[in-house]
Amino acid sequence: MNHVVEKKLAFLVCGAQKSGTTALAAYLRQHPEIFLPEEKELHFFDDETQSWPNANWDELHSQFANALPNQQWGEATPISMYWDAAPERIWSYNPKIRLIVVLRNPIERAYSHWTMEKNRNAEPLSFEEALQREEERSREGLPTQHRVFSYTDRGFYSSQIKRLWRFFGKDQVLVLRHEVLRLTPDICLKRIWDHLGLNHAQNIKPLEIHTGNYEEPMSTKAHQRLRKTYLHEISQLEALLNWDCSNWLKKNH
Repeated sequence: MNHVVEKKLAFLVCGAQKSGTTALAAYLRQHPEIFLPEEKELHFFDDETQSWPNANWDELHSQFANALPNQQWGEATPISMYWDAAPERIWSYNPKIRLIVVLRNPIERAYSHWTMEKNRNAEPLSFEEALQREEERSREGLPTQHRVFSYTDRGFYSSQIKRLWRFFGKDQVLVLRHEVLRLTPDICLKRIWDHLGLNHAQNIKPLEIHTGNYEEPMSTKAHQRLRKTYLHEISQLEALLNWDCSNWLKKNH
């Protein structure tokens, strides 16, 4: 008797928000052995309307109906690393899944996040006031995290990385730097092809990664606040990943 093995997601770009994941998804779509749904951010593993742990997997898999038989299924929902319940759900779905993480300077990431929400008319407060009131406002999202006002909270990467490692181990989690993806994407893409066990794709078209055009630079006061907030976190991350992130603490504008 032949047993049909159900095909599943092979990889997930799971973080971090505002770290170039839209451009990365566009790069990945150019590889002939990869299929990503046209819609970026399916938000399946952070969907609190699903009946976990008995989620509607057919709903997820329907997004890959047009994939070719030889293509790996992939998806990019950056909140998956940050969302407390998501890593366990992903592990329960496919413990062998490969994860891709892109990390951006958390100070810059917070400002980019706030700018996005402001432009969407979802954020009426100034950046400084939003930082001051983040803890209070984020309680509106309980018992889960707040999807909009989590400007600072999302930047505590080390605990999020450790949680991914706890479920998947280090070999299944590829952690990349936003600066490298933006300036030398070929380096990141070669690491991704190796991580996914794919042939190195040729003729990948370079993309202009959107870095955000701000009406005005972050204030010195806000930068100093975030620098103090993340000083220990960045030090932890450097030790965790063997990175030098000293440039993250400098104000560039």
